[in-house]
Amino acid sequence: MTAKMYYDADVSLAPLEHKLVAIIGYGSQAHAHAQNLRDSGVNVVVGLREGSSSRAKAEAAGLRVDTIEKATQDADLIMMLIPDENIADTYKESVEPHLTEGKYLGFGHGFNIHFKQVIPPANVNVFLVAPKGPGHMLRRVYVEGAGMPGIFAIEQAVSPDAREVVMAYARGIGCTRAGVLETTFKEETETDLFGEQAVLCGGLTSLIKNGFEVLTNAGYQPEIAYFEVLHECKLIIDLIYEKGFAGMRHSISNTAEYGDYLTGPKVIGAESRKAMEDALEYIQNGGFAAEFVADGRGGRPKMNAWRQAAADHPLEDVGRRLRDMMPFISKKALEV
Repeated sequence: MTAKMYYDADVSLAPLEHKLVAIIGYGSQAHAHAQNLRDSGVNVVVGLREGSSSRAKAEAAGLRVDTIEKATQDADLIMMLIPDENIADTYKESVEPHLTEGKYLGFGHGFNIHFKQVIPPANVNVFLVAPKGPGHMLRRVYVEGAGMPGIFAIEQAVSPDAREVVMAYARGIGCTRAGVLETTFKEETETDLFGEQAVLCGGLTSLIKNGFEVLTNAGYQPEIAYFEVLHECKLIIDLIYEKGFAGMRHSISNTAEYGDYLTGPKVIGAESRKAMEDALEYIQNGGFAAEFVADGRGGRPKMNAWRQAAADHPLEDVGRRLRDMMPFISKKALEV
């Protein structure tokens, strides 16, 4: 059965008309949710910890800002958009005491509910709405009049209009302009973590890094290696994004297509597939969640070491120098 996509024509904003929405946090996703909702006519408050450096940014954007406790107390719908590793403690200290019957507790990712870092009371609605892309892009496409696809899930529904409210939220941030798909917390969490680790972030960056090292270790210029294994990735990904594998292969040379079929399955073969299966099992059995949370609570020793090693890799130095020579690449600093 084909999954149903829901669009603006299927969803009304009316269920949010008399509700106050509290966005907890003001980072990548949170700033986009808050501003998009506000521009959609929804009553929004941003909840931040005392002394937060994000307060000035939120107020400069014309948003009302309160403490997390006050925002949670006043709001009908609370959306937790701070980093996953900080949600459980913030929830326990500042959100849970102010949850009353019928309120909505939302998440941008199912991690904390699925892995039971947060266990909400039985008398509140629990949901997720997850745009399929970074927050700065969610905001950018909304301003341009377009939208970003998303997914939604309802873990706990105590109000008769829970589904309508959740879908209205998805419309408010612009996702129904491009289409939203219903899922479950389990499916969203496990597939999202797997996609990030095995393909989109971990898989892709490791593939690029290894390709760069193979070429430079063989004596080829690092600048040439960078172009071949990193720069051209965008061109291929754009073709796949727009036309699928077949469309990409139609656009490349016969030589490239032949090499694709010959070598791709050797590089990403049985051993890589087994590593992917092991990664999925580690996600499913809660091992990754436990390791990630422990590292965060211990001051992020693993994360910080990995970040530093990645920043120090020659690929990054070569890339910075080459990108500075490319006028068509934006020199704008990374967004919120």
